[in-house]
Amino acid sequence: MTATSTTSGHSPFVDHVRTQVARTVVGQDAVVERVMIALLTGGHLLLEGVPGIAKTLLVQSVAKAIDLKFARVQFTIDLLPSDIVGSEILEQKTGEFRIHKGPIFTNLLLADEINRASPKVQSALLEAMQERRVSIGDTTHDLPAPFLVIATQNPVEQAGTFELPEAQLDRFMLRHRLTYPLPADEAEVVRRSLALKLKRHGEGAVPMSAFDAIDGSQRMHVRDLSTAMAAVQQVHVSDVFVRDVVELVNLTRKHKDIELGCSPRAALALVHASRARAFIHGRDYTIPEDIFALADDVILHRMRLTYEALATGKTAAAVLRELLSTMA
Repeated sequence: MTATSTTSGHSPFVDHVRTQVARTVVGQDAVVERVMIALLTGGHLLLEGVPGIAKTLLVQSVAKAIDLKFARVQFTIDLLPSDIVGSEILEQKTGEFRIHKGPIFTNLLLADEINRASPKVQSALLEAMQERRVSIGDTTHDLPAPFLVIATQNPVEQAGTFELPEAQLDRFMLRHRLTYPLPADEAEVVRRSLALKLKRHGEGAVPMSAFDAIDGSQRMHVRDLSTAMAAVQQVHVSDVFVRDVVELVNLTRKHKDIELGCSPRAALALVHASRARAFIHGRDYTIPEDIFALADDVILHRMRLTYEALATGKTAAAVLRELLSTMA
């Protein structure tokens, strides 16, 4: 299997989202692509990176590029499941309970610093992600369509955090690790910041932030997203491609350095993500390059190395590269 590529015309939906996001976020093309893959497949995305590299800004920019209902939850240690899902509230006047829906009833939910919440809260969110419905009291409520969770976590600060276990990480289609921007991109970020004006409130004023500069005037409709999702469903996936994906997933279960290999959910995620990536790159068929490009984000968070492998200094990324080299 070789990593070759071919491209044709891009979708107007893809071009619009990229253009709108680029007005606010500099660079980060790979991250924008991963967000669009999540949007087009209905999968969930975990963004991991140090503070200050525009994770939250990127997600809000995408939400403003499409007419999606957006909600953000800042995860903290004292957050309760009802703070996300909602609860029953007793009306004093009538003596009856009414349903108060939480922020999870949205199209795009940003779960900021998900690893700061307790395991109970994490489980409540991840259950809703899987089933796309929640129970409040005795009533079950379907979540809006589309429904997508983009969670962020800081890999550096461990104090006061609860690491997501493998079973919960498996619910995320993609886990993307962000890096610092290139020097040229970082210089452009600074120049854009210098160009921001003051935001006035009465006689007072505060400096504008990058969030204030997000342009939400030219939004695509949700039906445009639905049309693009339908087009992704038409992307051809050959039997050979499926065989290669299944072979890669099975290799993770047999390697001597891997204690926990990937579940069948990994194969499903890699195939569906590859179809979306093909659509984003203007193709109506998947190619091996899609596997190579997405393997890190789909496979790594579903693998756990043995103690012996970790003791010798091996990393999951190095083991995955070894597996991919056998398929090249």
